[in-house]
Amino acid sequence: MCARVVVRTPLQLYRYLLRCCKQLPSAVMQKHYQHAIRQSYNSHVDEDDPERIQRMIQRAISDAEWVLSKYSKKE
Repeated sequence: MCARVVVRTPLQLYRYLLRCCKQLPSAVMQKHYQHAIRQSYNSHVDEDDPERIQRMIQRAISDAEWVLSKYSKKE
């Protein structure tokens, strides 16, 4: 699992998720998820509602944990 850190801002979330990608088993998978993270960050960069931002942060962290646990079980 990616180390749990306190993520308060979208930029912190972006960096956290990219670090989590390094734990994926293959380079192809890492590139795929890195691209998806960049696309999602760019499409939500103008979000200004603090509550929505916090919900998106929580959802992204739980999704990342799910993806990492999914691939760690297959190993």
